[in-house]
Amino acid sequence: MSKERARRRAEREAEQARQAALRAEREARLARRRERVGRVVALLPGRPVRIVSQGGIMARRRRTQNGVAVVLFLIVQVIVWLLWSSWAARFGALVISLLLVPLFLTLVFDRRS
Repeated sequence: MSKERARRRAEREAEQARQAALRAEREARLARRRERVGRVVALLPGRPVRIVSQGGIMARRRRTQNGVAVVLFLIVQVIVWLLWSSWAARFGALVISLLLVPLFLTLVFDRRS
């Protein structure tokens, strides 16, 4: 029984050592990345601006909605470019799309009503 316990303890210790090595490698990679970003930021003029994305459910939903809107807009533009060879029609479709996107977003995604 003590041999079995010793074997399990050795396995546990080996797993802990492996996890510690993975954690150390991850932290070293993160430190290298921070240092690289710091060097690049030091080259840029002005004060650094920190961009923090929100992580809540509403923010995630908003990002998804915006992504869907952009993809639909791009699909419409690609279809217009493939179907019509007239530059006036392409430009007109672009202008109309740009005017209708806010309306579309308000009608489909607005939750105030």
